[in-house]
Amino acid sequence: MSDRSPWFYLTTPIYYVNDIPHIGHAYTTVAADVLARTHRLLGEPVFFLTGTDEHGQKVWQSAERHNLPPQVYVDRILPRFRELWEKLGISNDDFVRTTQPRHVSGVRDALARLQEKGDIYEGAYEGWYCLPDERFWTDKDVEEGLCPECRRPVERISETNYFFRMSGYQDWLVSHYESHPEAVRPESRYNEVMGFLRKPLGDLCISRPKSRVPWGIPLPFAPDYVTYVWFDALLNYITVPRSTGATPDDGLARLWPGTHIVGKDILTTHAVYWPILLRALELPPPRMIFAHGWWTVDGQKMSKSRGNVVDPVGLVETFGADATRYFLLREGQFGQDVDFSRDALINRINRDLANDLGNLLSRVAAMAVKFFPEGGIPRPAGGGRREVESESARLLPEVVSRTVSLEFHRALATLWEFVGFLNRTVDLKAPWVLARDPEKAAELSEVLYDLLEGLRLVAVHLTPYLPATADRILEILDCPGTGALSLPVHGTFGQADAYSPRPGAPLFPRRDASGALLSDEPERAPRKAQKERASSSDPSAPASLPSGGQDGSSGSSPAGQEKPSPAPAAPDAPQITYDDFSKLRLATGIIREAVAVPKSKKLLKLAVDIGEPAPRTVVAGIAGSYPPESLVGKTVVVVTNLAPATLMGVTSQGMLLAATVPDGVSLLTPDREAPPGAGIR
Repeated sequence: MSDRSPWFYLTTPIYYVNDIPHIGHAYTTVAADVLARTHRLLGEPVFFLTGTDEHGQKVWQSAERHNLPPQVYVDRILPRFRELWEKLGISNDDFVRTTQPRHVSGVRDALARLQEKGDIYEGAYEGWYCLPDERFWTDKDVEEGLCPECRRPVERISETNYFFRMSGYQDWLVSHYESHPEAVRPESRYNEVMGFLRKPLGDLCISRPKSRVPWGIPLPFAPDYVTYVWFDALLNYITVPRSTGATPDDGLARLWPGTHIVGKDILTTHAVYWPILLRALELPPPRMIFAHGWWTVDGQKMSKSRGNVVDPVGLVETFGADATRYFLLREGQFGQDVDFSRDALINRINRDLANDLGNLLSRVAAMAVKFFPEGGIPRPAGGGRREVESESARLLPEVVSRTVSLEFHRALATLWEFVGFLNRTVDLKAPWVLARDPEKAAELSEVLYDLLEGLRLVAVHLTPYLPATADRILEILDCPGTGALSLPVHGTFGQADAYSPRPGAPLFPRRDASGALLSDEPERAPRKAQKERASSSDPSAPASLPSGGQDGSSGSSPAGQEKPSPAPAAPDAPQITYDDFSKLRLATGIIREAVAVPKSKKLLKLAVDIGEPAPRTVVAGIAGSYPPESLVGKTVVVVTNLAPATLMGVTSQGMLLAATVPDGVSLLTPDREAPPGAGIR
C-alpha cells in the first residue's frame, strides 16, 4: 500500500459513551471540522470521521447502574452526541459506532491476522489496574497507589490474558519518529512521546476475561475473552475505510493513512500503541497525530467532582453555534490548555463578532443601498491594484496556511486584522462625504465595491470556522451560497461583477453580562428620576459643557430647545484643581445606533455602549458633521457622570468629547482599539 493517499482522511477520537458529551468533545470535533472544511475549500477530496466508543468495563458498569442492557444504554446516550454535532454544524462524512457489524468484523479480522503472525500470545498477569482508564500498570509505573495518568486509585489484579508483542517494535517506532518529527504535534507532545520511548516498552494486554468484563468484542481464537477497549477503539480508523470500497483493501488503500486530532490525555495510546499496531498489520503509520490541551476553569481541569464542567449544548442554545465555534478556536492556542470564562465568551461575541464584523457589514450594506438605491455597484475598470486588494493578497493566504497548520487562533486573528483594515477603510474613505459631491460618484462606487468585495472575501475565508455566518454574509451581499465555494475560484479579489446588497438583521445580537440578549432600545431611567434630574439642570451652565452643541456634547439645555454652537473657551478661563477634574468620569464607548432627532437639524440620538448592561442614550449636536450611518461602530470618548437632560423630547445620559474644526466638529477617538468602558486618564 502507498504511504500517501490523495485523500485528506481526518479523524477525531471516538468518544466514550459512559456519559453525555462535554466541552472537550466539542473542542476536538469543531477543530477537526474546521480543518476538514478548509481542505474541501481548497478543492481536496476529504473524508472526515467521528463516532462513539461503546464497549468496555465503564460502559458496562454505567449500564448496570441504570438497570439497562449495555446495548440499550449506549443506544440512549448516542443521540446526545449526534444532536450536539448537528447543533454545532459538524460536517463529518461518516459516524462509526464500535458496536456496528462493520467494525466488529474488522477488529476480529485484525486479531486473527496478528495471532496467525505470532504477535499475540497467552500469558499470566499480575499487576495494577486503573478502572477509569481501563489500563494495566506495572509496579514501577504506580506511585502511592495511584494511576500515573489520571492520579486515581488502582487495584491489584491477577489473571490470565492475551498480550500483543508491542515491545518488539519499539526500535522501529523510535527510528520512524526521528525521521518524521512532524508526525506528532505540537513539538512539546513529540518530545513527550520520545521521552516515553526512552524507557523499554512492555507488551500490551489486549483482552479481558468475560467473567470480569462481559461487554466487548469476543476474541476470534478465545471466545471466553473480549477485546481490550483501547485495542478495539483504535482499529476504527481502519475498519471504516475498509467498509468504503468495493473490497476492504480497496477502501483502505483509498483513504489510509489518516490524520488524527486527539486530546493530550490519550497521546500515548495514539502515538505509541497505534503506530506499532499498524506496523504489525503491515500498514503505514498515521500521517500526523495532533494532541491538543484541555479546557480548564480557573486553571483547574474540568471534572464532575469539582462541579466545573461546561455543557456545550447549553453554550450553543444560549449563544448560537457559530459564536461557540469562534470562541473555542479563538480564545487560546490550539495545543495548549485554555481557561474557560463566560465573561471572555461574551466579550468575544460583543467585540469581535457583533462590533468588528457585524457592524462593518451593516454599515457598508446600508451605505450601498442608500447611495445606490437602484443597486448595481460595478467592478471598477482598470486602474491597478487598490488598497483593499493589496491587503487581501497580503493577509488572506496566511489565514489558510495557519488553518491547515492547526494554528486556529492565529488564523482567526489574521482574518480579524483584515476585518479591522476594512473598518478603518470605511472611516478613512468616508463614503458619506463622497456622496455629497456628484462629481465623486465614480470614486464612491469604487470605494463601496472594494469594501463589499472585502466582505465577500471575509465570508469565503470564514466558511470553515463560522459556516452559517459566512452563508448569511453572502446572502446579504447577494452572492452565491457557501456550498458552491472554493478558494481557487472564489478566494481572490475582484471575482464579483457587481453588488446589490440586501441588508438584513444583525449577524450577532449583543449580550449583557449575564449572556442575555440586549434590548433593541437603550435602557432608560424611570420617568420620575428623569424628570427630577432634568429639573435640577442649570440652564445657565457655562458654554464649556453645552448640551446638544456643535462639539457633540449633551448636558443642561432646557427641554425642547437647541442651544447655539459654543464659542471656544476664553484664554483666561479659570484654572481648576485636580480634585475638580477628578469628578469627571470619562470612558470609551462604541456607537451602536445613530438616528436623527425628529424636527432637529443638528441633533442625533446615539446608543453608546460603555460596557454597561445596555447602551446609553446620548443626544449630540453633530448632524452637520456626521451622517448617522457613518457613526455606527465608531469608538468615542464619553463623559459618563453628567446629569441627564432632555433635548427635543429625548433624555440624554452623557456627553461626547469633540474638537472644533473649520467645517464643524471632529469627535475624539483613541488611536488604537479600546473596549467599551475603558477608563480615560
